[in-house]
Amino acid sequence: MDILNKLPTKIPIFPLSNFIVFPDTTVPLNIFEPRYLEMINDAMSSNRIIGMIQPRKTEGSNNPELFDVGCACKIVSFNETDDGRYIIIIKGLNRFKKLREIKNVKLYRELIVDYKNFIKDKSPEEEKFQFSKIEKILYELKLLFEKRGYQINWKDLEAQNVYQTLSALSMASPFTILEKQILLESKNLEERKKKFEEILNTYDSEFTNLKTLQ
Repeated sequence: MDILNKLPTKIPIFPLSNFIVFPDTTVPLNIFEPRYLEMINDAMSSNRIIGMIQPRKTEGSNNPELFDVGCACKIVSFNETDDGRYIIIIKGLNRFKKLREIKNVKLYRELIVDYKNFIKDKSPEEEKFQFSKIEKILYELKLLFEKRGYQINWKDLEAQNVYQTLSALSMASPFTILEKQILLESKNLEERKKKFEEILNTYDSEFTNLKTLQ
């Protein structure tokens, strides 16, 4: 609960399609659009917090409708390139629910958000979740990634806890925007495991032959 008390309820957002961030994961970002350069400048001069959230549509609007759930992230590394881009690393802190958008005069968008639906993110119960419960998921994901030509460092992934591993795989997977959003919105690891299994069932035809060969 301590982290929730420290997180702002008004946050600047980076609506990035087909890209989700989970708590306790870190990802690099290359920032070059003027509106997001402004956003990073403002974040760096305050609490370093930004919100990552997916747009529902990727075409036709500079301010697309957003999904309801995203992740509050902290900028943990910042570098500026010679050509004015920002190379940052963000760390996921806690998921949030979008309440409403704020009208502002800034180039970027801001939301009022709420965290109470996700107070169990990274709870002790989640951290005790056993790898034995996701062996089938890992096996089928390895086949799917092999089929799609994805390069994944499985040794490093499996050195993490189950929460971190499923989070990283959710982010790196070849799943659709909606499928990734379903995984992000799963209320706990048990539900995320079930959603993973349901999604993988829809890809079964892609790696049935690989299963047979192995």
